[in-house]
Amino acid sequence: MDAPSLLLLTTLLAFAFKASVAQWTPAFATFYGGSDASDTMGGACGYGNLYNAGYGVNSAALSTTLFNNGASCGMCFTITCDASKTPSCKQGTSITITATNFCPPNYALASDNDGWCNPPRQHFDMSQPAWETIAVYQAGIVPVNYMRVPCQRSGGMRFTINGNDYFELVTVANVGGSGVVSQMWIKGSKTDWMVMSRNWGASWQSNAYLNGQSLSFKVQTDDGRVVMADNVAPSNWWFGGTYTSWQQF
Repeated sequence: MDAPSLLLLTTLLAFAFKASVAQWTPAFATFYGGSDASDTMGGACGYGNLYNAGYGVNSAALSTTLFNNGASCGMCFTITCDASKTPSCKQGTSITITATNFCPPNYALASDNDGWCNPPRQHFDMSQPAWETIAVYQAGIVPVNYMRVPCQRSGGMRFTINGNDYFELVTVANVGGSGVVSQMWIKGSKTDWMVMSRNWGASWQSNAYLNGQSLSFKVQTDDGRVVMADNVAPSNWWFGGTYTSWQQF
């Protein structure tokens, strides 16, 4: 191998190594939703039933700082209780959760006294089953360390279509890889690709009349990867329907 090629290879390996070294960040965590996580369903990302969306009970609501106005919906984090700061941890445990909801600030309360999700705090309000994986129920709040990790999903992405004849509101769920959708496109069987805009949470909108056409989607995640899901919804799709692709990140 000549010197320029060796230098290029060394540089690429250095970047790959740097990217692979995950960093733990301190934060705090509480829990909500009940022992069966029933009250975690729905939420500010728009996923609805989290089982149907592919996320189950390992989920959390993020504080303002982490939620980023919905741009963090679908993001995955590994969380571990910081046993060096509290005896309430279940030592040697960790849990990987998906961001599915927003933990709103409460400015009537101090940030260190129940205003846990006030900016600039980094805080996870976890489902109770996820919480009890890493900490004892009685603790209420614990210091944690977290890192963002790739999302491991079973099956393909899921597209739920709502709206009306000239307004398609598409919620995309069960997204692997980065987990976070940063851009979407829609295409009818009689149209070209059209850029969609984020409406709220994980829901993206298009203002086109696409009734009676099969629908395809392109999904871009926040790491720049793009996956195309051809003809996911058949020509007789309906508002309120969910359509699963074979494609995944």
